[in-house]
Amino acid sequence: MAYILLLFLFLPLNFSNAAVVLPLSYSISAAKFNTTHHLLKSTAARAAARFDRYTRRVSLPLSPGTDYTLSFSIGEQTISLYMDTGSDVVWIPCQPFRCILCDGKYSPATVSHPGPLNLTQSNISHTPCKSAACSAVHSSTPSSDLCAIAKCPIDAIEMGECDNFACPSFYYAYGDGSLIAKLYQDTLSIPMSAPGLKLHNFTFGCAHSTLGEPIGVAGFGRGVLSLPAQVAQLSPDIGNYFSYCLISHSFDEARVRQPSPLILGRNQKNQKDEFSVNKEGEVVLYSYTPLLENPKHSYFYCVGLEAMTVGNRRIRAPVSLQRVDRKGNGGMVVDSGTTFTMLPTKFYQSILGELDRQIGADYIRATAVEDRTGLRPCYYAQKGEKEKPWRRLPKLALHFGGNSTVEMPRRNYFHDFVDTDVRRSVGCLMLLDGGAADEEEGGPAGLFGNYQQQGFEVVYDLEQKRVGFARRKCASLWKTLS
Repeated sequence: MAYILLLFLFLPLNFSNAAVVLPLSYSISAAKFNTTHHLLKSTAARAAARFDRYTRRVSLPLSPGTDYTLSFSIGEQTISLYMDTGSDVVWIPCQPFRCILCDGKYSPATVSHPGPLNLTQSNISHTPCKSAACSAVHSSTPSSDLCAIAKCPIDAIEMGECDNFACPSFYYAYGDGSLIAKLYQDTLSIPMSAPGLKLHNFTFGCAHSTLGEPIGVAGFGRGVLSLPAQVAQLSPDIGNYFSYCLISHSFDEARVRQPSPLILGRNQKNQKDEFSVNKEGEVVLYSYTPLLENPKHSYFYCVGLEAMTVGNRRIRAPVSLQRVDRKGNGGMVVDSGTTFTMLPTKFYQSILGELDRQIGADYIRATAVEDRTGLRPCYYAQKGEKEKPWRRLPKLALHFGGNSTVEMPRRNYFHDFVDTDVRRSVGCLMLLDGGAADEEEGGPAGLFGNYQQQGFEVVYDLEQKRVGFARRKCASLWKTLS
C-alpha cells in the first residue's frame, strides 16, 4: 500500500494572508500486501524500525504503506517526494542515481514522478561552503571548517571569499537505509498553481547514491532547510502555519480515494486561538498543546503526553513522555511519516492491561492473529454483534500538556477485519510497543502516528510554538476549501 499526496497550489495574486489549499490523494497497491495480516505486520514492523532509529540525526520514511507523497517542480522537471514532519531537509534522487537494496521498496504505479532529477536540464547551482544552509545540513559545523574540507585556500577562508567552493557532501542515516547528497539551489514551483508560487534559490539535497531509499523526502520539520521554513522566507503567514486533515480510511481503498486537504496558512479568516466557524456555522474547537524544545533533536515536533484514559480510568504517563530533558531525551513526536502510535514498554503494557481488564471477559483473545500481525491485543468479535460490533469497547483519549485532550474515535485505535483462516471478524488495538527508553542513545520516548491522526485537523503553529487538534469531517473540509 502506498499513499500519494498530489500537491496543487491555488494562490491569489496577493497571498501574504491567504491560505494555500492542497488536495492529498493516495492509493492502495494490493500487489504488495496479499493479505490483511501481511499488511498489518509489515506496517507495524516499519513503524517500529522508524521509531528505533529516532536517535539518529534525521528520521526519514521507510517504505510505501505509511507515506504521503507530494509533487512539485525543480526548474522544469516535476518530482515526487515523501512528505515527512519528522525531518527538516528536502533531498531528491539525481542522475546518475544508484539505489542499493531498493527492489520492492515501492510500487512505481503509486508514485507519479519518482525521478531521478536530470541535472543537465536545470539551471541548478551549488550551495557555497560558507553559507548558513551548508552549516545547517552539517549539524551547525562552522563554515570555516566546511570550506577547508571543500579545499578553499586559507587566505580566501579568512577573507570570506569561498563562494566558488561547493558545500561538501553530507550523509544521512535513517530507519532501514542511508544516503549521501550534496546541497544545490534552483527554483521550486508548484504545478497547476494559479498564479503560481515560485521559490528562487530553493535549497535541497541531490543524492546520487542511497541505500534502501529510492524516493526523495520533503522535510516539514522545524529546521531552517525544511519546506515550510523556506516558504516562510517568502511568506511567513503561509510557511509558519500549516495543517492537514486525513480522511479516515481504515485501510479501505474506497475511502482513501477521496482527497484529504493539506493547508498552508490559516484556513478561516475568523479563526481564533481555540475555535473557528465553518461555512455551515458550526463551531470547530481546537485543542492546543505547547511544543517542547529539544536541544538534541530540534527539528522534531515534540509534545508532552501527561496521561491516557481507557474507559473511565486515567493512567498517568511516565515522566519521560511528559517532558524533554537537557540531553534531548523524552517527549512524544507528532509525526506524519509513521503509521502507528508508539509508547514506552511499561506504559504500553499498562494501557493493554487496562483494556483487557475491561473487555477480556466479553471477547475471546485472538493470539494467532497477534502472532501474524504483530499487533496486540486482538479479539474475536461476538457472533451476535453484527449490528453494533465492538459496542463494549471503552473510549480511549490522550491528554497532552496545556490541558489538551484528544479523544479518539474507535476506528482510530481499533481496527477490525476478517480473519480468513477461521472466517471470523477480529479486531486489534492499533498502538505499538516502542520499547524501553535507552538513556545512552536518547531520543523521544513516544510517537503519535498518522493512523491515530485520521479525522482530525492537525495544526502546526510555528509562531506560537504549539500543535493543535480538532475533530473534523475531512472530506467536507476539502469540499469547502476547494
